[in-house]
Amino acid sequence: MLGRHLLGYLPVQLSQALVGFGSVAVFTRILPAESYGRYALVLAALSLAHILIFTWLEAAVARFHARAERRGHTRAHLMTVYSVYGVAALLGGGAMVGLIHFLPLDLPLKTALGFATLSLLLRALMQIGMETHRARGDVGRFSALEASYLMLGFMIGVGLILTTDIGAAGVFAGTALAAALMLVFDLPVMWSRSRGGKRQPSRARIYAAYGLPISLSLIFEHLLSIGDRFLIAGFLGESSVGMYAAGYGLADRLLDIIFIWFGAAVWPLTIKAFEQEGPDAARAVAGRAAGLMGLIAFPAAAGLALVAEPLTTVLVGESVRAEAAGILPWIALSGLMNGMMTYYFHEAFTLKRRTGVMAALMTGAALLNLALNLAFIPLFGLIGAAMATVLAYAVALVICVIMGRRYFVLPLPWAEWIKAGAATAIMAAAVFSVPDLPFAWLDLGVQAFVGAAVYGISAYLLNIADCRQWLRDARAGLTPAEA
Repeated sequence: MLGRHLLGYLPVQLSQALVGFGSVAVFTRILPAESYGRYALVLAALSLAHILIFTWLEAAVARFHARAERRGHTRAHLMTVYSVYGVAALLGGGAMVGLIHFLPLDLPLKTALGFATLSLLLRALMQIGMETHRARGDVGRFSALEASYLMLGFMIGVGLILTTDIGAAGVFAGTALAAALMLVFDLPVMWSRSRGGKRQPSRARIYAAYGLPISLSLIFEHLLSIGDRFLIAGFLGESSVGMYAAGYGLADRLLDIIFIWFGAAVWPLTIKAFEQEGPDAARAVAGRAAGLMGLIAFPAAAGLALVAEPLTTVLVGESVRAEAAGILPWIALSGLMNGMMTYYFHEAFTLKRRTGVMAALMTGAALLNLALNLAFIPLFGLIGAAMATVLAYAVALVICVIMGRRYFVLPLPWAEWIKAGAATAIMAAAVFSVPDLPFAWLDLGVQAFVGAAVYGISAYLLNIADCRQWLRDARAGLTPAEA
């Protein structure tokens, strides 16, 4: 089942990759450095607002759907969720509109924030359905809607930037329109599933008690990853934010896609196993996923660091390219630690509903990152911000592993991780042996091909995460889930 779910979510992750790298490649070329920096700041503010207002509710949908379905309370569950969304959208959206109106911001920034607010409200409404589809195991519907949203939002955004003078606001206008189109198809389906259910304040209180600490944790986790952009803007200016965001976006986006892929496939299965079969079944699912994470994420992070210079030359616009290559290896390392922590080790807290402890840990990590950025940015510039992020994530990861085992002992597949590390080291040696080539795109292509080939052979010989069996099943016309 795990393999089937991973393959089912693959179209979404391919769309994420195309949009993620395409956004950096296209937006850094069609937007000036200052406008791209403004886009990065608005995107950071939008992400924080989404986490603050809606993520707690989305987390509750994901966590409690299996329980509601098992008890025959799905309609009441969904009706309560949509009712709470309405209140949150009214209060949160109104607060954001008020802030945009009264804050002393220039017109282009206010315009971008206005479209970002609309995009936020529509995306959050869509996300209730998406989390429900994931929890139900309806992989096909989830993938079709999410991939369509990503691709349409990107294409519409590019078109608006090229054909109008609204600049960075076009990106958020595009995502808002894409979300509205997806809701046309999905909202009637979701409404039919909730029709007849009763709004239950007691259920809403349970969801809030579970989800609000997750939102608090994610706010500080998000500040840990993007909060330094506001400090960079203060110390070094918006153009430097654009340079930093371009390098950060390349490294962090790819790793985020990989870990979100695993999270989308594994988390519903782990919850269902925990609720229906008990802790040991949940550990079995999580352990297999952790081995696969090492197989895929370790070489991805190392590969990004190894090809940093040709990758930024090919994909990043010249106006923000200067510093992007220098920070990319640091962000690749921090992205690996963040992904392992968020999409694996945090499960110990969420399964046992100890989300308050998780929130406290991430608060401390964000404060540490703030202190390190205040010290490092004036001394080392953009590299200092990247160094601060790596150190903060390292401390947070170690503490998370230790604390999480008090509540739920997750498997630590050291044998698979060590083999993945060894294969990654062999890959790095092979990439380092590739001579410099005259064209950046050729250099990138050859290094990527050599790295992928060497790692693939090494992984097969070491049989990391039982990958030989997966290949045998594929040749036999079976799904990996049948291994």
